[in-house]
Amino acid sequence: MSGRAQLMWDEAVTGYDFGPNHPMDPVRLALTRRLVDALGLDREVEIVSAKPAGDSTLRLVHREDYIQAVKAASADPRAADVSYGLGTVDDPAFAGMHEVSSLIAGLSVGAAEAVWRGDALHAVNFTGGLHHAMPGGAAGFCVYNDASLAIARLLELGARRVAYVDVDVHHGDGVQAAFWEDPRVLTISLHEHPRTLFPQTGWPEETGAGDGEGAAVNVALPAGTGDAGWLRAFHAVVPELVADFRPDVLVTQHGADTHFEDPLAHLAVSLDAQRAVQVACHELAHEYAGGKWVALGGGGYAVVEVVPRSWTHLVGIAAGRPVAPETVIPEGWRREVFARTRQLGPVRMTDGRWPVSWGAWEAGYDPADRLDQAVLATRRAAFPLRGLLA
Repeated sequence: MSGRAQLMWDEAVTGYDFGPNHPMDPVRLALTRRLVDALGLDREVEIVSAKPAGDSTLRLVHREDYIQAVKAASADPRAADVSYGLGTVDDPAFAGMHEVSSLIAGLSVGAAEAVWRGDALHAVNFTGGLHHAMPGGAAGFCVYNDASLAIARLLELGARRVAYVDVDVHHGDGVQAAFWEDPRVLTISLHEHPRTLFPQTGWPEETGAGDGEGAAVNVALPAGTGDAGWLRAFHAVVPELVADFRPDVLVTQHGADTHFEDPLAHLAVSLDAQRAVQVACHELAHEYAGGKWVALGGGGYAVVEVVPRSWTHLVGIAAGRPVAPETVIPEGWRREVFARTRQLGPVRMTDGRWPVSWGAWEAGYDPADRLDQAVLATRRAAFPLRGLLA
């Protein structure tokens, strides 16, 4: 197996553009890619493109009628069928929507194939992680669910167990729905509580059904949760489940919208804590999945201050060349930020909170603390279904 990491990229992904004033500004993708280059990480990874996902691949997750609806809206945005979630405020139709959405899906599928076949140990597609798309509809800025498609492709190639860990601020509802009854896929989502955030799902009691009962795990975090609580929750739930499941491949989704500057949510997590979770996912892949790791992007709407730094850290970690938090960002990149956005770019690869500390769950918990209540609710709902102690 090659030890070299792959970074999936095609400049055409910046065409995933819902229009002016939409939060999903594709400049976040372009600026991330440029920051990877500015810090020299492009020399540490193999940069690879992939074919757009074809219809047979899309059908691994999505219904044929939905695929045809996306194609029709892509050809004529005015004809978008809102019954499929297309042409809405969240998911406006735009020309070429099918082509660029299937390209992003193809990049994630290509990442999964590369890791499974041994072409790379790790593969990153920060343009992906579009976890809200459902089998029969668009939702939450997501047209095709590339994360689910990558997992489905791994199963098609022979993977017996795939673990999916989603740390986006929003619940990974589309991935959970795709594998709700499939015991081969363990989905774990840490997200802001559904009482206060879209998509209003991801309660601890959502644990799967049928043969997949116990294969869905949800941690619903109180609004306002910061670094220590977020990391405490992650480490109180994720490592034990992954260790028990022993996946063939670990797929992770790293939405950057948990950050305290994100305009669409209410957690208070720093860039440094996001980096700490990326490091932890990398370690889990090596400890329990033979190193096989597919890492995806996701949400993130502080498109200058947060997203490029967070996902550049992810690329560095996957490449085995982690970027030191105190690293000064090259002036050339900051000039490009201003030229593109008329905003001032960040100066360093840190929010000044590194190293981030948290309290281990094993040391005890406070039953009156809202964060600990959330963790305990998850453990009580899901762990016994997997034969683990709550």
